[in-house]
Amino acid sequence: MDLKGVENIFCDLGVVLIDLNMERCMESFKRLGVMDIASQVGQSFKAGLFFALEEGTITPDEFRNAIRSKSDKTITDDQIDDAWNSFLETIDPRKLMLLKKLRQTYRVFMLSNTNKIHFDYMAVHSFEKEKGFALTDCFDKCYLSYELHLSKPGREIFEAVLRDAGATPENSLFIDDNARNIATAARMGFKVCHYRNIDDFIDVFTSERGAL
Repeated sequence: MDLKGVENIFCDLGVVLIDLNMERCMESFKRLGVMDIASQVGQSFKAGLFFALEEGTITPDEFRNAIRSKSDKTITDDQIDDAWNSFLETIDPRKLMLLKKLRQTYRVFMLSNTNKIHFDYMAVHSFEKEKGFALTDCFDKCYLSYELHLSKPGREIFEAVLRDAGATPENSLFIDDNARNIATAARMGFKVCHYRNIDDFIDVFTSERGAL
């Protein structure tokens, strides 16, 4: 990919950086007596309880209370958070090494459809400060759907982050695993990388491969 003129990198979080395990998440909720979780959660969902949490139209406490109402068991906030966070797996350290290195040349931003429960968990457990991979080591700023009350693939979230970052589509690269998100960014004039595996992520920056 020709990165001439690129000054800004906007990178997705789920799948592109952190691996996800929806089956484990659903099983965790089922053990709490919440049986219809499959109808509420998915990577491309645009409605329902989890979408409301991601767009910040409900608070984490409202989310937990709604989950409790779906179970015939007495379940705590911690049990609900643990079940929800079981959706998250690990981040390949090579990705974090690359992000940190890229910040020497580019401004690097996270642009993610996510929620406060997941993000707070990942900030502590997935980005390891003691290993030099804290969020502030990897990103200039994080743009999060639950804070912006906007979500991909809507054009509005891209416009909002471009304004805030002082960037243009023409001087920006967008990396995401979701084809609809990629399509919106491409129509707006971003350079795009459609992520399918770690090689897609690393090979965009071929000059860095030998350092990883």
